[in-house]
Amino acid sequence: MRNFTILFVCVYALIACNNDKNMKQALYQWPAVKAPIAELKPHTRILHGDTVIDNYYWMIDFFKKGPDSTKVVDYLKAENAYTDTMLSGTKQLQEKLFTEMKARIKEKDESVPVFKNGYYYYTRTVEGNQYYKYCRKKESLSAPEEILLDVDEMAKGKAYYSLSGFAMSENGKMIAYGVDELSRRQYTIHIKNIETGEIYKDAIVGTGTVLYF
Repeated sequence: MRNFTILFVCVYALIACNNDKNMKQALYQWPAVKAPIAELKPHTRILHGDTVIDNYYWMIDFFKKGPDSTKVVDYLKAENAYTDTMLSGTKQLQEKLFTEMKARIKEKDESVPVFKNGYYYYTRTVEGNQYYKYCRKKESLSAPEEILLDVDEMAKGKAYYSLSGFAMSENGKMIAYGVDELSRRQYTIHIKNIETGEIYKDAIVGTGTVLYF
């Protein structure tokens, strides 16, 4: 038994050494490029009585459309170019990982229906689309489907689009929902007339929260 144990340890050590050698040969060679460095621009902020020096406050100009907004975009482009260069040798691996992860996602899916005021409300996704459709059926799940909000269509042409928080009127004729097109959780609340399909011009902008069903 002792001899077998020693033999096992030796074989394991040889395999480990061999694997370590192969790993060293397979190590990724990082391109010799310099990472972009964001400019330091000290900005004094007073928060709750405390003085804070924020060296990167100038980047907020991208959202406020200030004098440095173009520099923010240029810096982000430089960061993206740096990332693409550094990871240029891993494109096949990236595609492999993306394909594998996507294969694990059920693209065609449907949420559990919620019954309220005579309707079953639910969301469903369509294979090949990135967003979803918010739907309902009257009184029975076998009733004809009514699409209240087609987020796949609403998001077309948008760089970023998040629709969340649905609130139905008691008579089921109006729906309110929040839209964020900045990716900053700043929502604009819209109201849609379900019977006519009209989305009213009046809206509540800059909200920090959204409505919930």
